[in-house]
Amino acid sequence: MEQQNLKDTFPKGCIEKITGSCLVLPGDDIDTDRIIPARFLKCINFESLGEQVFADDRIEKNGSHPFDQTTNKDASILVVNENFGCGSSREHAPQALMRWGIRAIIGQSFAEIFFGNCLALGIPCMTTSASSIRAIQKEIHNQPNQVWKVDIANCLIKNISREWKVNIETGFQEMLLKGQWDTTAQLLSKKNELITTMNKLPYLNNFKSMS
Repeated sequence: MEQQNLKDTFPKGCIEKITGSCLVLPGDDIDTDRIIPARFLKCINFESLGEQVFADDRIEKNGSHPFDQTTNKDASILVVNENFGCGSSREHAPQALMRWGIRAIIGQSFAEIFFGNCLALGIPCMTTSASSIRAIQKEIHNQPNQVWKVDIANCLIKNISREWKVNIETGFQEMLLKGQWDTTAQLLSKKNELITTMNKLPYLNNFKSMS
């Protein structure tokens, strides 16, 4: 399934490609508290988090932040630098990015927990060298409205004229390609087996104390 850059469409099933425009967010060590400030963790669901992504940074930039620029409003591929998503383990950070519209992230490196939280949402985080990141970011800057494609099966990010090799561990790649990233959906798909197992458990069915 190829994911398009539709902000109200969330990934489901197998994910092979993500197509759309790119958004560059420069800087190393961008942490989860910047992605979604702590005061927004009080929300009872994730629905409104997209509006608050990088809230403090955007206030400080007064409209010039990449997430506020009109050329980026439909971007679905985020291009970052080193150690993106470091800091706390809050799952709200990838939730906020996804609900803003991000469907894939390309960077030099990612914090481990942030990477795992993204994978659980079907958002691939793929890495490449610092020189490749600089070249990709320059290409996006020169032509901000061009269409890009992240090819998960072949580990590539490309536009109409160029392509760069990107990396993701084989196990994580297979989870995306086979739709196994969505553990909740996998669990629900085994509903009958779960009910059968549940009905066999003595502590759920007429349990009698042995004392």
